[in-house]
Amino acid sequence: MLIKQFKYSSDNLAYLIYSKNVGIAIDPGAVKDILHFIEKNNIKIKYVTNTHSHYDHVPGNGEILKQTQAEFIDCKKIKSDKTIILGKEKLEIFHTPGHSEDSIVFKGDEFIVTGDTLFNGTIGNCFTGDLKAFFLSLKRLMGFPGNTKIYSGHDYVMESLAIAKTIEKDNLDIDLYMKKYNSKLVVSSLNDELMVNPFIRFNSSSMTDILKAKAMPTGTEFERFQSIMEIY
Repeated sequence: MLIKQFKYSSDNLAYLIYSKNVGIAIDPGAVKDILHFIEKNNIKIKYVTNTHSHYDHVPGNGEILKQTQAEFIDCKKIKSDKTIILGKEKLEIFHTPGHSEDSIVFKGDEFIVTGDTLFNGTIGNCFTGDLKAFFLSLKRLMGFPGNTKIYSGHDYVMESLAIAKTIEKDNLDIDLYMKKYNSKLVVSSLNDELMVNPFIRFNSSSMTDILKAKAMPTGTEFERFQSIMEIY
């Protein structure tokens, strides 16, 4: 299973996941680029969908559907695990509420498309206000193999790492992460995120020490996550 990333607007990221000549377009705001790519590579878009329904992720839906006659998968209707078939390969879809009620994540063999749930270097805002649900969604993603590639919904990398550097000033892994950053292909591994992303580093001793120094609750994973979200 292959994945192609497209940038649109200033920092939004769209995706085409495909197996042989059948694909799914996700947050397809880069309409012209996607249509050019599928024509050049003889790929049929079977499905069109979104990581969530926020306005900046859906503007390409109508035109892509019109041009391809694909089937629309409404992220608002996915409340449990789902599997779709592309060619002979399986693409899993998980409901990951927190950033929004309808947030979903797509998992291939070696990658996940995370939308605004997990970014490269940070996480999304918890617009639902349900921190426990957001925590559980992130924990599920953190349970995947460390070499899993993370493809997110925006390129916020440099801004996010600057914030991470102010939080963990002595974290040398942040500098290494920054050196690997490529604006033409925004991707990291889960292991990378666990080394630098402060919002999922609630099990690291350095982050726990920072929270203790600020007299924040640290007794459980969720308390540490809640403390990080409250401070930062």
